Formats: sequence, structure tokens, C-alpha cells
Amino acid sequence: MELKKDINAVSIDMLLIVHSEKRRAAQGTHSDQQADPSALLQRRGGFQGIGNGVRRWQKLEGNDLHGTQLTVEVHPRDAMPQLFKKFSLAKRLQGDKNGNTRPRQPGGKDAHAYPWDRSSLKSMSLDLRQFEKLDLYASQVTAKSGLDELVSDLLQEAHTDLERVRAIWIWICHHIEYDIAAAQEKDRQAFKPTDILRTQKTNCDGYAGLFERMCRIAGVQCMTVPGYSKGFGYQTGQSFSGEFDHAWNAVYLEGRWHLVDSTWGSGLVDTTTSKFTFLYNEFYFLTHPALFIEDHFPDNKNWQLLKPPQSLRQFENNMYHKSEFYNKGMLSAHPETSMIRTVNGKATVTIESCAPTLFMFMLNGKQEHGLLSLRKNGMKLEVYPPTMGTHKLQIFAKGNSDIYSSVLEYTLKCNYVDMGVRLPAELHQPVGPSWFSEQMGITKPSHPDPIIHTSDGRCSIGFGVEEGIHVLASLHGDDGPITEEAQRRYIFQLHWEKRTELKVQLPHAGKFALKIFVKKRQEPGNYIFVFNYLLCCANTKVNWPMFPESFGNWGQDNELLEPLSGVLPANRNIPFKLKLHGIAKVLVKGQDTWPLTLNHEGYWEGSCSTAGCQEVYVMVLENANHNFYSYILKYKVNAQ
Repeated sequence: MELKKDINAVSIDMLLIVHSEKRRAAQGTHSDQQADPSALLQRRGGFQGIGNGVRRWQKLEGNDLHGTQLTVEVHPRDAMPQLFKKFSLAKRLQGDKNGNTRPRQPGGKDAHAYPWDRSSLKSMSLDLRQFEKLDLYASQVTAKSGLDELVSDLLQEAHTDLERVRAIWIWICHHIEYDIAAAQEKDRQAFKPTDILRTQKTNCDGYAGLFERMCRIAGVQCMTVPGYSKGFGYQTGQSFSGEFDHAWNAVYLEGRWHLVDSTWGSGLVDTTTSKFTFLYNEFYFLTHPALFIEDHFPDNKNWQLLKPPQSLRQFENNMYHKSEFYNKGMLSAHPETSMIRTVNGKATVTIESCAPTLFMFMLNGKQEHGLLSLRKNGMKLEVYPPTMGTHKLQIFAKGNSDIYSSVLEYTLKCNYVDMGVRLPAELHQPVGPSWFSEQMGITKPSHPDPIIHTSDGRCSIGFGVEEGIHVLASLHGDDGPITEEAQRRYIFQLHWEKRTELKVQLPHAGKFALKIFVKKRQEPGNYIFVFNYLLCCANTKVNWPMFPESFGNWGQDNELLEPLSGVLPANRNIPFKLKLHGIAKVLVKGQDTWPLTLNHEGYWEGSCSTAGCQEVYVMVLENANHNFYSYILKYKVNAQ
């Protein structure tokens, strides 16, 4: 029998061949200590490499295959077979440019310890800076004709197997678009490399097949690995069965197998629009196997490259950390399961990172019902779902970029709601001072904890302020409309030397968000939100008025001792005491005008009558040689 067609993929029932060889050994023909299917084929005339990974069958002599069933899949030149069938890769023959008919299967020296030891995101020691020139070159190479010429062009700047694999990886990730329509077809089509080069679109098995073919042309051993994935369309906690939904590659470098996924390295699919966007992701190049297993489960456990390997049930139940979790410098998260049951209406999540990182969260798509506090190396989040049932919790991290990226998703199961923990809708993240507020110029806070309880509805909060930083604060609650002016009038700022004090009076009992903003005095632009406190008061008798309104001439270092209430009683003599710097004269103006005098402690003191007036002003004269007074404070007088 002679078969002279060129083929790219051959699937053989290896077990039957081995069985046949054992029968021959039993008959005394010859004996082998270990039956190696590829060695058997070669000994029998087998097949012979003729370049570019194509094999030509030679004549099989005599009755060599007597009693053996041989199944051959013949595909046209450049066609790639369907990869999503449950066959073991150990039974699949591969070849490379040098005629190696069967790459070494993964063994003990390929395995990495599980769980991840935090040593590296990669399965081998890499300095990505060494690839800068090669990456730039490879990303700019164009496919002029066929695959051989493309690989030849890419290898012009690649001198080692690692660099050859890197050049191929970079080119695919920057030029091949994910074909969403093809990926969603019930029966996935096989993509020819020529068609992929022409359309520059394919699905995941096309990515993997193209990567394998290009590596083989480059003389590097590579395998395509089918399996399950937690990719586009994955739902937290789902189970996997039936046909495999993804394919990736294993590549042999420096004596070990390593894992790559060029599909996911090339970009992402927007879940709302189902559109693909090129967005290079370094994470999936030579990924550490203990991290790769979080979203890739191969059909053959040996291709996990792990010791011990994980079961499918473990894969389904283990927490899924997105690639951005590690790209942004995260190390671990707790809980380690994707589903959390609340305890007394609360769920707590903590994240450890290798460097200070900014975080935010969303519960059911809104930044509400949670307290997120930053830590030097991570964060702590306490979430209080507003209703019983199932909730979606997403956590985002900023890292070194200016964009927040989703790094974790949890499903919350809530069977109890604590109605006493309703948080203000305006309570933004983060809550409480942290490394970030210190970085923004706010230091040594009097209240390091994010929650402040007050029994009488008043509190005083102090912190250091770096030179040139101006602080602005506002108060926000959910009960009753509060104007923007009122949001600031329940806070009175005092400044001395390099510290700022915020005196706060609450209008009623409840929970309030005290927001802190900063701005460099000499720079234009708006104030930047830094953090907020959660103020809590259970005293229903609390009913504090606003502080007096201050104007632009109220200096940073001024201090008001009395009166602190912005609303004065009618027909009373009201004492005034305040410290002002660089002022020549101070007047209090109601229906009449009363001067204040400077005492030996540096305070301006005096009193005024509120009879016959609706408003009272404090005015200052900065220069004794001038006659122009400026308003600095304004009080309202209660109606009679």
C-alpha cells in the first residue's frame, strides 16, 4: 500500500499499533523494552520529513500492519484540522523543520509547583527589556506572500529559539484579529494559514494552529493544546463539559515546555458590544503554569505542567484571577472562592499587592454599599448588599496606568440585610486616610480609621498639610436636600502652621460622607478628590446649624473661636473672638457697627447686638492707611 498525498495532520490509533507491536514481540519477530509509536513507524518505513512540517508516507512493506486498524485524516495542503475533539495529545504525532517526528512529551522536569510561589509571572527567567528592539521589528513586519517568507522575515532579527518564538508571538498578537462570528458558530471551521494571512482574522484554534505552524517552520518544537477556558462568555462558578472551547500552545525552550496563548495575547472582546479590540497582553507569553491553570484547563493533565496537577472540579471551583490581577501587581485575594455568602449582611474581601495600588469596586454596576480602605500593600473592602439574593461584585485596580481594570469578580449570596448599615450614596472610594492621601499632601491624621462615631453630632478632625496644598471639604447625607453651599457650611476649616482642622457639625442623626479634596495653590484646575470619612451619629436630638459663611479674604491661618454657629439669636449681645493675621482693624456690622480689640494673646475680641438686623458681618481692614474694609464672615439672624 502506498499513499502519496502530502498531509499536515495525522491521527493514528496508537494503542492499536502498540498492541500490534506487542503481538509481533510475542510471536518472536523482535522485542522492545518500551513501545514508542513514533519509533515503530520510523522502523517500519513510517514517514519522512520533507520540510515545512509536511510528511510523505513511504511504502509499508509486507504485512506490517496485519491485524492493526490504521486511521488517517488527510487534509489539503495548508489546512488545519478541527482541534476540539477529546483526543490525547500524547497520541498525536507532530514534526518540525528539522525532521523531529515527535517532540518530547512533558515530564517531571517540566512541572512547576502548585500553588504559585509568587516568584515570577513567567515560567522562565526573562528581562522583557531585552525584547524591545525585536518586538518593535516584529510588530512592523508585513505578510507579503506566504507563511515561509513571513517567518523568514521575522527571523532576521531573531538569533535564539526564545527570540524566534517571541518574534512569532509578537507578530500574531499585533496582526491577527479575533473572528467573533466564526468563534460563535456551532461547528467551528478549520482555518487555513493562507486564509488567515489573507483575512488576518481567525478563531482560537486558528491562532493556535498558526502559531504552531510558524514555530515548526522556524525549527522550534511546538504543540497545540485544546481544553476548557474561562474566557469570553465565562460566568463565575460555571461548570465545563462536552467539547473543548479553546486552544493554545506549548513551546519547547531551553529544555522545558512553556505555555502561550496568542488569542488572548492579541486583545479582548467587549462583552456589551461583542467587538474585538487589539490590546496586547504580555501576561499570556510563557505564563507561569500555576497562573495559567486559573483560566486554561487542558484535555491532557500533563500539559498543565504542574505538580500536583489540578482536577476539572478544582478548576471550576478555584478563584479566577484575571490576567490584569497579576499585570497590576496583585499577589493574592481572600476569599479564594468565587462565591461568597454574607455574614450578618456583610461580605469582606482583602487583596494583597506587591506595591501601593488604587482600587475601586462596583456592586451590581454601582459604586455603592461598600467601604473600601487602602492599605500600603493592598486593600480591604466591606460590602453590605441592600437586598437579599444574588449580587455581582467587581473589583478594579489602577496599577501603574491611568486606567482602572477589572481584576476580580465575585458572586455574593445574601440571606440577611442589616437595615442599620445603610451607607450614604455619596460615599465614594477610598474611605479613610492612606498612603494615597499622604502622597497627595495630607499627613498624620488625627483619625486614622475610616469611620468616626459622634454622640453629640460634632467632631474635630486634624491633619498635617504640605506646603502649597489647599484643602477643601464637603458633607453629604441622604436625608433631605442639601445645597452645595450647605455641604460646606457644616464644616469650618481652621489652619495654623502646617496643620488643618475641620470642625464638623451634623444637621441631624444619621450617616454622612465627609469628602476631602486637595489642590496645589499655584496650579489651575479643579480640586482632586482624595478620600472620605464615614461619620455616624445615632443621637436623634442632634440638630446643629451651619457654620458662618466665609469669604475669599478669610485667611488660611485664621482661627474662629466664637460664635461658631452660622445662625445667631435675635435681640442678643453676641460675643466674638477670633485670631486674624496681618490685620489692622476688625469691625462687626449689624444694624450698627462694633469694633473688636486685639488682646495680649493675639485674639480680636468684642461683642455686637443682633437687634434690628437679619445679617451680621465681620469686616477687616488690612492696611491702616486705607479705608476699604473686606467682608470675611457672614452670619444670619433668626427671625423674631
